[in-house]
Amino acid sequence: LLGIFFNVHSAVLIEDVPFTEDDFKDGPERIYRLYEQVSYNCFIAAGLYALLGGFSLCQGRLNKRKEYMVR
Repeated sequence: LLGIFFNVHSAVLIEDVPFTEDDFKDGPERIYRLYEQVSYNCFIAAGLYALLGGFSLCQGRLNKRKEYMVR
C-alpha cells in the first residue's frame, strides 16, 4: 500500500522522501520523481517479502512430510 500512496504523491509521506533544498527550486517535477523512486523501492521490497514468504511456506510444508520425520 505504501508504494501506491507514494506513487500518487501523498503529501503525508513527504517526510519519507529523501530530498534536499535544491530539489524544491526546479518545481514539483523533481519531487515527483523522488516520490516515484521511493514508490518503486516499496514495490520491490513487497515483491521480495512475497517471494521469501512463499519460499518459507514451501519449506515449512516440505519439512512437515512424514518421510522427513525422525522416529
